[in-house]
Amino acid sequence: MIKTNQVYNYLYGPVPSRRFGRSLGVDLTPFKTCSFDCVFCQLGRTTQKTVLRKEYVPIDAVLTEIQSWLETDGDADCVTLSGSGEPTLHSDFGKVLRVLKQNPIPSALLTNGSMLVHPEVRDAAGYADIVKISLSAWDQRSFEWINRPHPQLQFNELINGLKSFRAQFSGKLWMEIFIMLGINSSPEAVKKIATQIKKIQPDSVQLNTVARPPAEEFAAPIQQAKLASLAGIFEPPAEVIAEFNANSEKHIAATEASILSMLQRRPCTTAQIVGAYGMHISEVSKYLGELMRTGQILEKRKKGDVYYAVARRGLERGLKDENKGLIGP
Repeated sequence: MIKTNQVYNYLYGPVPSRRFGRSLGVDLTPFKTCSFDCVFCQLGRTTQKTVLRKEYVPIDAVLTEIQSWLETDGDADCVTLSGSGEPTLHSDFGKVLRVLKQNPIPSALLTNGSMLVHPEVRDAAGYADIVKISLSAWDQRSFEWINRPHPQLQFNELINGLKSFRAQFSGKLWMEIFIMLGINSSPEAVKKIATQIKKIQPDSVQLNTVARPPAEEFAAPIQQAKLASLAGIFEPPAEVIAEFNANSEKHIAATEASILSMLQRRPCTTAQIVGAYGMHISEVSKYLGELMRTGQILEKRKKGDVYYAVARRGLERGLKDENKGLIGP
């Protein structure tokens, strides 16, 4: 967690990441501003679907916070542009990457790639050390089914934008594919995705599945063994993303224990947990995902809202952690 008492409006974490270690998040858009409305999104449905690029949050304030964090904390494995929506919708996201380029901590841009059709966006994204792009469809029909893009977006144009970016980008380009049961999990569907990925020639291909409650109930995960069986379809073979080890750092275990303690009292939504602890929604989502993966909490949907409740295993662990002093009074 951020060490000082400084309150940040646009920074959160560092949070545990399966690929980036301890990652400080930079949030450049209001919740949830995106060009897609992906069925698998851990943050829920998109409330502002747009392709309009503008200064959604004041860039000078963001840069001031980053400079303050570097001077007072500065302890992270990576600084990641992600958060509440699509970061490349911010017209000045490149300024953030240029500032980060002057510091030893590597930067990563997490994007759906939709704005890379624009040359100025490709130029700005080129300042990142790592760019991770999600691609889970293979044609216009599957694109509209899985990603539910803004009406102005076309799949073929998206692929051309990614190819153009690859041609000019000298950093690490990672492609992530979300595989969902019965949606794009068949070998035939995965082969079609692999054909598109091959056109882009990324440095790494990563297979992932739903680990936290998605925007739509029908976006169901597949087993890790099934993911592994699909990895060889890609050239080179894809990497199956494993969950982070929540016990690797004491503050992570303590945060999970605190959330468990809250859920022991009553079921809560993500928004209620965010409000109680003052954490960013992406940060809370990661902890909830790990608690669900380990069977300590359960998901319950009621009138369109997702509530989390402690499973018996989680209750037992929560009591043990409280006895150890991980949970405050």
